[in-house]
Amino acid sequence: MKFEHRAQPLLPRYDFLRRQGTAAAISFSLLITWIILGMAGYHQLAEFTWVDSFLNAAMIVGGMGPVGTLNSDSAKIFAGFYAIFSGVILLGLFGVFAAPVYHRFLHKFHLEVNE
Repeated sequence: MKFEHRAQPLLPRYDFLRRQGTAAAISFSLLITWIILGMAGYHQLAEFTWVDSFLNAAMIVGGMGPVGTLNSDSAKIFAGFYAIFSGVILLGLFGVFAAPVYHRFLHKFHLEVNE
């Protein structure tokens, strides 16, 4: 995603919506990848079923916390690091998703100031 320079005119609405769709697709793809990594970790380390692994990974990413009981130390350490990085990843993904809207707002504001 390449953004227009401040001296360039505002991007047409269709192109902006296409850029926003690209940002949404990137964010969604990275979120799904992160959940799959969490599912694999819970499945291997905590020995949860795939459905329980999905539930725990999704709940951690969503900020709700784990659902299942973790019996091994390795599963607890994984869950702790997964929870820490999930918060950081979620904020980063929101930044990727919101960047086109934020850029358009600032670009439009800058164009109005210069006119």
